[in-house]
Amino acid sequence: MDIDVLAPFRLDGRVAIVTGASSGLGDRFARVLHAAGASVVASARRGDRLDALAASVGDPDRFVCVVADVARDDDCARIVDTAVERFGSVDVLVNNAGTSGPMAAEDEPPGEFRRLIDVNLNGLFVLSQLAGRHMLTARRGVIVNVASILGLVASAPIKQASYCASKGAVVNLTRELACQWARKGVRVNALAPGWFLSEMTGEMFGDEGSMAYMGRNCPMARTGEPHELDGALLFLCSDASTYVTGQTLTVDGGWTAR
Repeated sequence: MDIDVLAPFRLDGRVAIVTGASSGLGDRFARVLHAAGASVVASARRGDRLDALAASVGDPDRFVCVVADVARDDDCARIVDTAVERFGSVDVLVNNAGTSGPMAAEDEPPGEFRRLIDVNLNGLFVLSQLAGRHMLTARRGVIVNVASILGLVASAPIKQASYCASKGAVVNLTRELACQWARKGVRVNALAPGWFLSEMTGEMFGDEGSMAYMGRNCPMARTGEPHELDGALLFLCSDASTYVTGQTLTVDGGWTAR
């Protein structure tokens, strides 16, 4: 019998939201989901970057952008409303927006800790709740929360307590939402990248000592390439993973296996 093993990975007819799409991993995620057939709502705070992304994709019928800050509840609502009004549904939500601020725990102002939690955790919850309501009504949907290996292990010697706390919370929030919604047709998983080049890691990637540290401590002795997250993202977003929920898929060259 003939089997099209690639068919389950397609997203034709699906509507996907990607936050933090103005650069780095989010930019790539939005392009990958569009290439797999989805209509995409790409969101970020920087409108000029989003304009460049939309122009590069060149498909206004299936790719729209929304300038928004996920730390603002009304902006989160506008993102979801745009997807529903423009494309009729929300089938996939990729919560990718995030920020970091390396700093010793004893020096980090409480206000900075709260700001980072607002972006990395609270905004993710609000978007999941808003999109989740549409998915629950349809009894179908997928949420992929972009966590980090630093939600699973400490970042030492890099000092970023707030980032580790937020991403650890994302991992367990993923489990909880998955279990609450599993019988209602909505799957929730997390993607935990290791060391990939992004705006947040750009300074480290430009430092010879930091690169040596990452290469020395990673079992594969290198950092990740952007395309090496494509398969994991498509797996979690598509029907290729219909019996997978509440899981954190780590793509880290073996970093957390040490």
